[in-house]
Amino acid sequence: MNRLDMTELMFYVEPMQQSDVATVATIERRVFTMPWSSNAYSYELRANPLSHYFVARARALKRGLDARGLDPSVIGYGGFWLMLDEAHVCTLGVHPDWRQRGVGELLLSTMIGEAARLNAHVVTLEVRVSNQAAQNLYQKYGFAAVGLRRGYYSDNQEDALIMTTEPIHTPAYESRYNRLQRMLRARLQAQQPERA
Repeated sequence: MNRLDMTELMFYVEPMQQSDVATVATIERRVFTMPWSSNAYSYELRANPLSHYFVARARALKRGLDARGLDPSVIGYGGFWLMLDEAHVCTLGVHPDWRQRGVGELLLSTMIGEAARLNAHVVTLEVRVSNQAAQNLYQKYGFAAVGLRRGYYSDNQEDALIMTTEPIHTPAYESRYNRLQRMLRARLQAQQPERA
């Protein structure tokens, strides 16, 4: 699988660090009705050898902690657990001010690429049955509904779809992934501000 060249794009993805946790937890509280705590993310980074977490940053925003201890350059995040040969996406969130710009897709494609690099066979996740926008993105990347977890979300007892990719090391999937990478790069390049 080809990795997306993020040099000179307005958004880029890198591994999450402990210094990102406060910002990630703040975004999490804005995005999800059942947010993970800062402690949960700290534990994942510090003590869970199965976890792989990432943050998306905007180059135009100043990197570093502000007076509140938050990093304004962090605009999204995602993570997966690698369990045997399955990468299970456990979280993916984008700050509401940065949605519809390809940030979520950039995070998802980065996680799939990293899962492939780590020799995962498939990528799987759960998504609310009502979250059609997320389902559309996942379907674009070859996820298909393979099951249902009834009452999975404790805030409102909503069901979760279990979605899984086909094997990601097949020529067909790699071709699809590489084509989507090219399309995503073109989309992100089109959003670049004009240089004076």
